[in-house]
Amino acid sequence: MNASGFQIELRHVGFSYDGGETWALDDVNLGIRAGERVCIVGANGSGKSTLLRVMAGLSAPDTGSVTLLGHTVFTDEGGADADAYACARRGIGAVFQNPEDQIVTTVTADDVAFGPENLDVPANMIGARVHASLSCVDMLTAWGADPTHMSGGEQQRIAIAGMLAIHSRLLVLDEPTAMLDPQARAEVLALLDRIQASGTTLVIVSHLPEELRHADRIVHIEHGRITGEDCAQHMPQHDHHSPSVTTFAQLDTLARHVNTEHAGIIGAAPTAVVFDDVSFRYERESADVLSHMNLRIPRGCLTAIMGPNGSGKTTFARLLCALDKPRGGRIVVEGIDVTQARRRERRRLRRVLGFVMQHPERQLFAETVADDVAFGPTNQGLDAAQVRERVDWALDLVGVSDLRGRNPFELSGGQQRLVAIAGIIACDPSVLVLDEPCAGLDTSASRHIERLMENLRHRGVTVILICHDPDQVDRLADQVILFGNEQQGRAHADSGGEVQREVLSPTDTGYSWVSGLDPRVKIVCILTVMCAAFAMNTWAQLAVGVLLTAALWGASRVGFTRLLRSVRGFLVLFAVMGALNIGVVHTGDVLVRIGPLPITTGGVSVAIIYTTRFAIVLILGALLLETTTPTRLTAAFSSLLSPLRRLHWHTQETALVLSLALRFVPTLAQEALSIRDAQAIRGGSIESGSLPQRVNAMCATIIPVFAGAIRHANNLSLALQARSFEEGRPRSTWHAMHIRGRDIVFMTLTVTTLAAIIAMNVFTI
Repeated sequence: MNASGFQIELRHVGFSYDGGETWALDDVNLGIRAGERVCIVGANGSGKSTLLRVMAGLSAPDTGSVTLLGHTVFTDEGGADADAYACARRGIGAVFQNPEDQIVTTVTADDVAFGPENLDVPANMIGARVHASLSCVDMLTAWGADPTHMSGGEQQRIAIAGMLAIHSRLLVLDEPTAMLDPQARAEVLALLDRIQASGTTLVIVSHLPEELRHADRIVHIEHGRITGEDCAQHMPQHDHHSPSVTTFAQLDTLARHVNTEHAGIIGAAPTAVVFDDVSFRYERESADVLSHMNLRIPRGCLTAIMGPNGSGKTTFARLLCALDKPRGGRIVVEGIDVTQARRRERRRLRRVLGFVMQHPERQLFAETVADDVAFGPTNQGLDAAQVRERVDWALDLVGVSDLRGRNPFELSGGQQRLVAIAGIIACDPSVLVLDEPCAGLDTSASRHIERLMENLRHRGVTVILICHDPDQVDRLADQVILFGNEQQGRAHADSGGEVQREVLSPTDTGYSWVSGLDPRVKIVCILTVMCAAFAMNTWAQLAVGVLLTAALWGASRVGFTRLLRSVRGFLVLFAVMGALNIGVVHTGDVLVRIGPLPITTGGVSVAIIYTTRFAIVLILGALLLETTTPTRLTAAFSSLLSPLRRLHWHTQETALVLSLALRFVPTLAQEALSIRDAQAIRGGSIESGSLPQRVNAMCATIIPVFAGAIRHANNLSLALQARSFEEGRPRSTWHAMHIRGRDIVFMTLTVTTLAAIIAMNVFTI
């Protein structure tokens, strides 16, 4: 603590992203004492998140002075003090707006343990911290699950647990409950109450009245300047008649109230959307997300979809918009059978149906806001004048006309959401689906979106709103449909994402003989056999390699579909290369002639050998990744490379980079799929165009994916700092690695295989 008694002290702080042309923070003066709970409020783009990063020690300002937990980390005279920043960050936890970028591995418990490991907490104490942290956020049942496949709300809980595990003295949170359902939000607020009661200082960016009422102080920021402070006691109470909703039972009461109040409207309206006995299951799951769902949505009404996090709401929206296909049943939108729609019907569907995704930054892909909004109208065949008119109308309707020339990737999260909505509105759909459109928006922007939805409903548009805010639903909805109850037949947790199970991701496969191997042994042995595969030139050698690969596959319990999905792209490539060998190698007897081209026994043999060798390499590599989590890969590579530390190699950092690359390759693949979906939703040729048009559309995703990679890399660097990772600093390892009996068996099997391959080679010579 410094002499002034503040844990955070900012004096005349300025921060600029463009070298001083504009200031995200301008002459900010703020002090926060130990144990306080301070909420930061302000309009979207006002500088809240920037201020939070400065207070978390994740960004250094350009001017002023910053003191964190008694460490003077920045002054005008001395600039940023790296050592002081590192010391301060060890006592500061941060939870970001997008929890997905804060998750560093694919096992929940390992992710929560990452921070304590970075702080060199003794291994025998880490398990207790992980258990206590997950228990606090009610996620103990997700101990061994993959957090990258969870809903946004569930990921937010995991991120909070990760911060609790490092026993922070100061915790900063950016919209921590924006994506949570009412019950989960109430639980997190109660959790934050307990954290504050233990003496932890809390700094929270929020627009939600429930969070503001728990604050000791509310700090207002506008255009980068602190404009005032309030006490929570001075906040106005709810002026709405509906009770506070914090449980599913209360949510059910709200739904009955709304549905009864508007029963006449609903009953008289024709049907716009029908789900008839619809079921859906993700490929790697054993139970349905949605099971035998039957519902109808009336035309021209506003229907709210509510339910707990992970209850299938986003999956429902993706099925409705023909971005996923159900296992069974029938979906009809404005007379179009979505489940059987071919190219022509899909083009019709994109003219009548619009979808605003949960993550708006994944729905933007053009260089300017105006170009992005123009994408849909252009695909509808409108001329240039009509497109401009649509763009102007949509931007004005949403209230972002002043952003038309800006790069959408440079906007704040709230501004991106508004631009994404404008892009869909410009298509003038008759059915509009919005997934949490007001999450992360300030009160003014939220009210503007509410007025927009009411405006569209009065124009006859069928609005389907996925929402967690019961007050908003009570104000707007004509009908409420609850997920997570028997009516919807939910049988399993929703992934909450936009096809996150469609991309390869190393995950916990449960118990199997191969997954239980010491990762060091597994890496060395499998890489050795992969290298040996390139020396397999005879049928006998190939047979040995195939048998070993088949045995490992069986012992790994990796399903055929899952394995095929991992390697099919490369197998097709190598099969084509093998076919080319058939045309090039002309030794041996001629089997058949295709025109002037002879197909010989030698050519066929070479093609089979080459293709089989590459298949062995690919399958072994896939089995290694599918049965070893990134965390264990990191620990194994760090251990294997440890002798190189004597040569001053950064082995620990090298291993971490490898682990993070494995973690984020699926994320970038997801980025590309999301952009593909965004283009398809607005009638892009990527879905219904000719082959050349689809290729061109795919090429158009390169720049947005590259921009997404940069964004994820930047967020990841902040996440590592927030989790106390420091280059060169000793780390503990929660899971100790030991060579056991099965590892000796596997090493013996590998050596025997290599000996057999070498012996066959010698015998052949």
